[in-house]
Amino acid sequence: MSMVLVPVSSALLSFIPRSLKVIRVVSTLHRVLIEVVPRSASAECPVCRNLSRRIHSTYRRLLHDLPWLGRPVTLRVAARRFHCVNRHCTRRTFAERLMDVARPAGRRTARLRDLQHQLGLALGGEAGARLAARISAPTSPDTLLRLASARRPSEIGRTPRVLGIDDWAWRRGRRYGTVLVNLETNDVVDLLPDREAATVAAWLRDHPGVEIVARDRAGAYADGIRQGAPGAVQVADRWHLLRNLGEAVQALGNRHNAAARRAAQHVRSYLEATQVRIAASVTLTMPSPTAAQQASALSRARREARYEEAARLRGIGATITRISAELGADRKTVHGWLQLGQAPLWKQPPSDSILDPFKPFLGRRWSEGCRNATQLWREILALGFRGRPSIVRDWAAGHRGGGAGRDGSVGQFLPPVWPVPTGYRLARLLTTSRSRMNAEERMFISHLLAEEPALAAAVTWAKRLNRLLRRRTAESLNQVLAAASGTLFARFAASMRRDFDAINAALVLPWTTSPVEGQISRIKMLKRTMYGRAGFELLRARVLGAT
Repeated sequence: MSMVLVPVSSALLSFIPRSLKVIRVVSTLHRVLIEVVPRSASAECPVCRNLSRRIHSTYRRLLHDLPWLGRPVTLRVAARRFHCVNRHCTRRTFAERLMDVARPAGRRTARLRDLQHQLGLALGGEAGARLAARISAPTSPDTLLRLASARRPSEIGRTPRVLGIDDWAWRRGRRYGTVLVNLETNDVVDLLPDREAATVAAWLRDHPGVEIVARDRAGAYADGIRQGAPGAVQVADRWHLLRNLGEAVQALGNRHNAAARRAAQHVRSYLEATQVRIAASVTLTMPSPTAAQQASALSRARREARYEEAARLRGIGATITRISAELGADRKTVHGWLQLGQAPLWKQPPSDSILDPFKPFLGRRWSEGCRNATQLWREILALGFRGRPSIVRDWAAGHRGGGAGRDGSVGQFLPPVWPVPTGYRLARLLTTSRSRMNAEERMFISHLLAEEPALAAAVTWAKRLNRLLRRRTAESLNQVLAAASGTLFARFAASMRRDFDAINAALVLPWTTSPVEGQISRIKMLKRTMYGRAGFELLRARVLGAT
């Protein structure tokens, strides 16, 4: 290995800590070694704090430093031990501290440690180690994770005035934590290990000064805020309120399934009558042959002409060999044609299909709205069908496109499909404006609400609350909640009255938990890139430290 002594220049000295004096620089192809000595002639005893100039001995200390010109750098420090001049001190000798360079007993400089600490916070162990190797500051993934978690995040310098609070899933359905976000700067303030009211209250008591807290409608957070910051204004998030309203409308619609089925049948009857009228007024025409069908017909005509010529020659006494030479065909082919007595038909006419016994069932399921060929195949498989899924796919293709499938099946007249709206679709139809519906949806809603007056009154109130939460009406919250009396949403309105102040503040103040949701997505990303090493303290350090 070649070794070069590099002259010590002023440019190099500017990169060396001021407390060290460079003796020489040894440069190799893969590393730079810088020999240094401390500039100070004295050192302070770590116990009694007295200065001493009495050198006891020297020893070598190797410190990894920031890379230089794409190569790792090592500082070889000629460190010293001193006698303590205080006779009453418990330390007779001590090693001098290089506090501005490295920690006691450390193997890397403070600035390299800080660089690797930031790599661990930003990228984690594996990805951070790969990048560290590329920038000539190699270290192991475990070291990066240890550096990231060993340095605790700095304490909050100023308590946020406006705080957003929400939960995040450590393990969905089992374990949750709490994230606190400064809504004025959109920065994460802290992470809490659970979502209990006592934990939130304790944090707020330790950080007084919060004036406004935006939250969802979780009762634990409301109780924690009242206990920890009783003077803070609570703001319920309007998106969560709209979601609660949507879930209530969906649950109400599910309780009227029988009426929804009758309204959907009314729509199907109308569509069927319309379809019959259209079918009676349209003259069905045979579709023109495709290019493949035309090519098949031409090929068959050529085969028939060659067979007729072979039969004629055979009739005048020609041998098979002569006929083969005349037609340019193989002797076995000519012999087979003459034995068959006609030109061969490569495409056999369609025969009875094993699907025929199941076509009535398939037609009924098709009319009910099931258009998935694989699902239909599974259902008739349970009824005894032994064919492959491709047979059902061909049947479905013929009905879906109105043409013929590969098995020769042709689409037939089937009742119109208009499935019964349930769940989210029914809730959307109940709350959507009539101008945004098609004719069938308007017919369905009109028939359903005419049959169920109580449902119609509840839907009218839900639309009023929706406009209020979207700030599209001049009504007050008290007026809208009072109008719910006597409707199917009376209990839902009563639950909103218990959180009246927070909901009313949401209609007046601009604060929401939307920035908190964005930070939760960032927490999920960090947690998933940590390869199972996401302990709470490490995750908290990465969330708060990686900016």
